[in-house]
Amino acid sequence: MAQTQSPLLLTLILFSLTTLTSLVFSLRPHKQQNQGVVLDVSSSIYKTLQVFSNEKAKPTTTTTTTTSSSSVLSFSLYPRDSIIKPQQYESYSSLISSRLAADVARANFINSKLQLALSKSQVKTDILPEDLEVPVTHGPGGYAARIGVGQPAKEFHLITDTGSDINWVQCQNCKECFLQSDPKFDPSKSTTYKSLTCKSQQCTSLRTRNCTKSNKCLYGVPYGDGSFTIGNLATETLSFGNSGSVDNVAIGCGRVNRGNFGGFAGILGLGGSVLALPSQIKATSFSYCLVNIDSSSSTTLEFNSPSPCDSVLVPFVTNPSFDVYYYVELTGITVGGHQISIPASVFQIGNDGNSGIILDSGTTVTQLEAQVYKSLRDTFVKYTQNLPKASGFQILDTCYDLSSSSNVTVPKISFQFSGGKTVSLPPENYLIPVTSNGKFCLAFTATSQIVSIIGNTQQQGFRVTYDLANKLIGFSPNKC
Repeated sequence: MAQTQSPLLLTLILFSLTTLTSLVFSLRPHKQQNQGVVLDVSSSIYKTLQVFSNEKAKPTTTTTTTTSSSSVLSFSLYPRDSIIKPQQYESYSSLISSRLAADVARANFINSKLQLALSKSQVKTDILPEDLEVPVTHGPGGYAARIGVGQPAKEFHLITDTGSDINWVQCQNCKECFLQSDPKFDPSKSTTYKSLTCKSQQCTSLRTRNCTKSNKCLYGVPYGDGSFTIGNLATETLSFGNSGSVDNVAIGCGRVNRGNFGGFAGILGLGGSVLALPSQIKATSFSYCLVNIDSSSSTTLEFNSPSPCDSVLVPFVTNPSFDVYYYVELTGITVGGHQISIPASVFQIGNDGNSGIILDSGTTVTQLEAQVYKSLRDTFVKYTQNLPKASGFQILDTCYDLSSSSNVTVPKISFQFSGGKTVSLPPENYLIPVTSNGKFCLAFTATSQIVSIIGNTQQQGFRVTYDLANKLIGFSPNKC
């Protein structure tokens, strides 16, 4: 007959085994768990086909009514390719190739402007021909807004750009003109158009300027592909849909314009300088929500609206040598829950004005310092060994053939900012289609330039709020 064990003895045996097991496992190396998220492959491919459809974005109607620049002003914001269809491209892959080529040119231009500012302390200059021969910044991709100019207001589609510091439209009777979808702005038919003199505060704030014989101010803006605009600087009334208008905003009236601006009428500058729109209308903040760049839907660009209550708020800083760009204090990146190594100095503005990372609405994919990118890419590849590999595409070197899948699980990518703040990216913000038949690539690339760039692909789906009064940028997900 078997002996009956006492309850106390059994309890002691079980406790000892549990303790021993815990000790053994605590001595083993800890294996990082891959944090995975699901990418909807079918939905992403469907959006690529929409780009070439005949359906255009339908305007949204704002309902707020105000005439005060201290109140909320809002107007519609669209992916540029949903307004003016890029029919000149043979395929989606050729469109992506053009976007990526524009990214390279834009990055070169951003960095050349910084280098010029650092080497010459941003001395303001007269307009000279050689200033206009600089290394497409306004190729396909990006976003555009519909805004009214003059009184009575005439509406124009303008490219929105956080990397630009002046607002301008192409004007009627231009001596050299580019093609645009809207009629050109005619200042003679506006009751509120006023030319500015060379001694006006707005004119002296220009980085590149000149004067006419009648003492009228001339502006000049060169872009990264050799395109440019030159014209008269004036003040005008700008209207924001049904939400109100602001008088006496300095804008350029382009008289000599060369280049490819995608059929749009000009540029709406959202940079940090005194001539950009936020400063001009004395906005305390502005925000946008970028829908998927291949979508046909629209959202809003707003001024003076508060950050959503669920926003992750991170500080932004400006470069003392060049105040246009918005720098963020990126301190880390995680891939699949794994923290990649980033030297502390990489994303900080140095005493010489070099380094740092900016948030940019006009660049498509994020460009990171080479070693940081390599760490991100290698970790991403480690966690995607189950996905079929594909050859690289232009500047994107990490690609996959997902043609046989409707959805896949990929490692989660998150940005860490100063103050311990984390922003997790949806998978469609970093694994993007480059063809319409299932080839996807990691939407990051390496750069050897002096500044890194967080592009608009990584910002899609977030309400991004620039709190200018408190120097904070808020990221709120799913607010488009």
